[in-house]
Amino acid sequence: MASHVCRTLCGRALIKLQIVENYFLRCVTPLYTVHRQKSSVQFLERPELPKLAYQRLKGKNPGVVFLPGFASDMNSEKAVALEDFCKSLGHSFVRFDYTGRGMSEGVFEECTVGKWKKDVLSVLDDLTDGPQILVGSSFGGWLMFLAALARPEKIAALVGVAAAVDHVVSTFKQLPVEVKKEIEEKGEWKITMKHNKESVYTVPYHAVKEAENHCILSSPVPVTCPIRLIHGMKDEDVPWHVSLQVADCVLSTDVDVILRKHGQHRLTEKEDIKLLTYTVDDLIDKLTTLG
Repeated sequence: MASHVCRTLCGRALIKLQIVENYFLRCVTPLYTVHRQKSSVQFLERPELPKLAYQRLKGKNPGVVFLPGFASDMNSEKAVALEDFCKSLGHSFVRFDYTGRGMSEGVFEECTVGKWKKDVLSVLDDLTDGPQILVGSSFGGWLMFLAALARPEKIAALVGVAAAVDHVVSTFKQLPVEVKKEIEEKGEWKITMKHNKESVYTVPYHAVKEAENHCILSSPVPVTCPIRLIHGMKDEDVPWHVSLQVADCVLSTDVDVILRKHGQHRLTEKEDIKLLTYTVDDLIDKLTTLG
């Protein structure tokens, strides 16, 4: 078989769990032709808040908005590939940098989950028209759920790529007591990304505590739109079980969990990108048909 599909009853929803191997994706005809005409960088001005750098394509709805990961920006391979794909279909697309990241204003060390959530809501409110498909990578997957809870009328569907929902807080809580005490005393937590041992990020202790206010997986999550969760089974930074936990908590009955058997955290291999664009294309087709 090209893919292995099983269905499992998890809490409130019947979740389709799909494990996809590379040879399946090599058989898929490319969904789009790359056009290298790029959108230009612009800046969203907000009263008393840092300017956000963004790039936007105007087009049909549902539009697509890409939310990058914690250590990434709007120029990631996934973001650029999605822009090219949406351009080929004539659908609108927005990619942007969070406060303190990429070309946006602000100081990274002063950022929190709450501040970056405001960034996402600013983009939805000021740069998009009508319901959008949010594609959240890693940390962006957490933010897309927070945005869906705050602006349900603006959300057509969600696509998580190694969605790190609640992950900063849950990981911190699993640390030994003496390590947590040391982090509290120093006022910072140094995190080494396992997919890139050279990447060490300093997270202020106050940001970890602030993030506790935005955890959502301790109770049912009232998000009812279509949800697709793509995760690599070789992901050492955010275990794929997190996507299963998310699928179990959301109230939506249209939830697919797609596992890449050999996929790692970043999911930037050619087959990973094909799967992502295929997933977005399928949702656009589904939403357009229903509309």
